[in-house]
Amino acid sequence: MQYLTLDLSDNSEGISTLEALASTTAEHHAAAMAEARQLLDWAWRRFPHTHGPADEGMDWDHDLQVNVEDGGWHAITLTLTGSQRFIDEFIETFGDPRD
Repeated sequence: MQYLTLDLSDNSEGISTLEALASTTAEHHAAAMAEARQLLDWAWRRFPHTHGPADEGMDWDHDLQVNVEDGGWHAITLTLTGSQRFIDEFIETFGDPRD
């Protein structure tokens, strides 16, 4: 990832949260969005039938927020929550963001 910064955290219930964040100028916004789309496309391809709330037994869920901030900066926040299986495969594909 060139634009997105990834942060991974775990909770006591076995659910992990992966936050992908970027703040770019308008010129680089499309490239940062392409990275967010890459992550989502991977998740939809790999876990197409288990998207939804973790408390309903699903492997992953997501929230994508895109905002224009003061000064024309474009902020992207992609939050992925996932089961251990989801996170293990994410790390295998994209690397461990904690490293």
